[in-house]
Amino acid sequence: MITTVPTAPPIPPLPLPLVRLRLARHGALPRRIDGVWWPHSRDLLTQLPKMLAALPRAWGDITGVTVDAAAWSAAPGRMFVANQVVRLHKAPASPHAPDRVVLLSPGLGRWDLQVIPPDATEEAAALLTAAALDDRRPGADGARPPAPTAAAGPRGRVGPAGRGTRAPRW
Repeated sequence: MITTVPTAPPIPPLPLPLVRLRLARHGALPRRIDGVWWPHSRDLLTQLPKMLAALPRAWGDITGVTVDAAAWSAAPGRMFVANQVVRLHKAPASPHAPDRVVLLSPGLGRWDLQVIPPDATEEAAALLTAAALDDRRPGADGARPPAPTAAAGPRGRVGPAGRGTRAPRW
């Protein structure tokens, strides 16, 4: 006699962590920081492709990325992201720009993102984000900071979250 044992339904895959990225509004004045990125870890090979996929299409294809050499895990000099080669440059952190990621897009420009340490608390991340993107500082164009990004879908489609709150919620 053959008995069959019922099998358990397949376990659905775990959802991917959300990209924690908040970009500054474009204004009339140039900015020192174009956005804030709060990666989930210091594993550049895992975190960088997710962040690049969440950037607005207007930023073009990012072909060069410079990071603080001491802050990130080992990584090759280039990596393949979204069907293109991205050159990775590791440089010592500047005392004027600690823990910053610089993104380069040929013909379109350079964008500097402040990096919040992955192990930061939500409260610390909110304070760092507010300080980096505060448009109400003297000499700014007066625009309110954008709502933080809750999730990143296809490139260029980054949804807001935390509306109506003073401090951003990740």
